[in-house]
Amino acid sequence: MAFFEIMSTAEHYYDKWTKLINDADPRTKDWLLMSSPVPQTAIILFYIYFVMSLGPRIMENRKPFDLKQVLIIYNFSVVAYSLYMCYEFVMSGWGTGYSFGCDLLDPSHSPQAMRMAWTCWLYYSSKFIEMLDTIFFVLRKKQNQVSFLHVFHHSIMPFTWWFGVRFSPGGLGTFHAPLNCIVHVIMYTYYGLSALGPTYQKFLWWKKHLTSIQLIQFVMVTGHISQYYFMKDCPYPYPIFIYLITLYGIVFLLLFLNFWYHAYTKGKRLPKVLQNTTMPQNNNGIHHKKE
Repeated sequence: MAFFEIMSTAEHYYDKWTKLINDADPRTKDWLLMSSPVPQTAIILFYIYFVMSLGPRIMENRKPFDLKQVLIIYNFSVVAYSLYMCYEFVMSGWGTGYSFGCDLLDPSHSPQAMRMAWTCWLYYSSKFIEMLDTIFFVLRKKQNQVSFLHVFHHSIMPFTWWFGVRFSPGGLGTFHAPLNCIVHVIMYTYYGLSALGPTYQKFLWWKKHLTSIQLIQFVMVTGHISQYYFMKDCPYPYPIFIYLITLYGIVFLLLFLNFWYHAYTKGKRLPKVLQNTTMPQNNNGIHHKKE
């Protein structure tokens, strides 16, 4: 009896999943990784396993890799990619018609609607590229920088954005994407300059302000998406995404406030020019990077 009940429940949820997928945006179904969330889930799970377990064990009795040149190329490539996505988000809606209020998804095949959908997929794909942040930490034996905040962010973003691209690639639910691209232009520029070596690091006194920019980002995201709860008529087709974005905005704001407290209020991650006068210098290499 229990077996049949389990099978019946499984069939019920399979039917609900099938109906859900059939109601998804047909424009994105054949794009890379979009047919099912299973491939990306496998990638994310392997990423977590590698950076938390497999990678450290592989590197345990090895010397850290010298990735200076790789890091320079990687960081400035992400800057270029983020700039390109910023431009595309602006040209596909956020600078050419969106009101920053109740902006709904345009499900048509018009050039601008397709441009927005494609830009959302580009943003989704960038989340897998950014997983290299953690891979480089592991290969350079900087395991102390592989924090819960870091891994959680890099894991949850691509997973949830699959549903965004598959169901609602456009509208007010995408506001945080171009904003995040702007933040990444600033952040990865910093990391690229930092990777160039001590000659440039002395000019990077503004490290602390990176976290300030991140905090401002989450306040803006939460403020923008919270408009939805006060609108009398905003027929956004998938309110669940609104709730998730609100939750993420609040959770990441709290996590980064906690990071700020431990990193700067306690002085653990003060800029080196200040560390020299207040505490022993801490040579951690490439610094903690998050959204």
